[in-house]
Amino acid sequence: MTSSDVMLSVRDLTVRFGALTAVADVGFDARRGAITAVIGPNGAGKSSLFNLISGAIRPSKGSVTLDGRDVTGFSPNRLLAAGLARSFQITNLFFELTVHENLRLAAQLLERGRGALRPVGASRIAASRVDELLVEFALGKRADELAGTLSHGEQRRLEIAVAMASKPRVLLLDEPTQGMSHADTRETGELIRSLSRDHGLTVLLVEHDVDLVMSLSDHVVVMHQGHKLAEGTPAAVRADPQVQSAYFGTAHA
Repeated sequence: MTSSDVMLSVRDLTVRFGALTAVADVGFDARRGAITAVIGPNGAGKSSLFNLISGAIRPSKGSVTLDGRDVTGFSPNRLLAAGLARSFQITNLFFELTVHENLRLAAQLLERGRGALRPVGASRIAASRVDELLVEFALGKRADELAGTLSHGEQRRLEIAVAMASKPRVLLLDEPTQGMSHADTRETGELIRSLSRDHGLTVLLVEHDVDLVMSLSDHVVVMHQGHKLAEGTPAAVRADPQVQSAYFGTAHA
């Protein structure tokens, strides 16, 4: 992989909470337009790693580079403006607002400069983006319904649409299929694949569904006790003896 192929680069990323080191010297590259998954058992440090990359917490050591730009320690808002958006493990929507209103708030970032302060009716760029998202994420029939009334699968789809509203170049997805039925999981996997394939989006996801990860990802990073245990193609990671012992178990050996 050449430097021009790398969209997101993590080097020696570390965070300590008192005597606890939650993430220790983790490094990897996420290729432009590809899907990279982070997996590992509970307590492996996956969520802490995501929070470091997305600006929710500041690293004790290490760096994060976005398309060649050092963004280490940037706030989530600055990262969003730089082209990195994320969804959350727990659905993070305004349940008392409609689907359209949730998308409309997220798309306002596209009204750059003073345009961000325009009245809703005058924000034509944001309004156009909402119309695109309603079609792309098959939410048009739900546009005027409160987000809180949607099914769990629809809420997760809306949350990904909200994250995509600002047209990011990198999308971080934290457990996007958590609590979903098999059918919703399959549809979400297809949606994530289409975002990467059709839009050239770089996707980094934490996901517990190993079968989905192995079928969806181009590259897999395995975490264990705060450290990177292994990385590589899905097939190489699944065949790694250390990964089998620490994560997959003897049934996969």
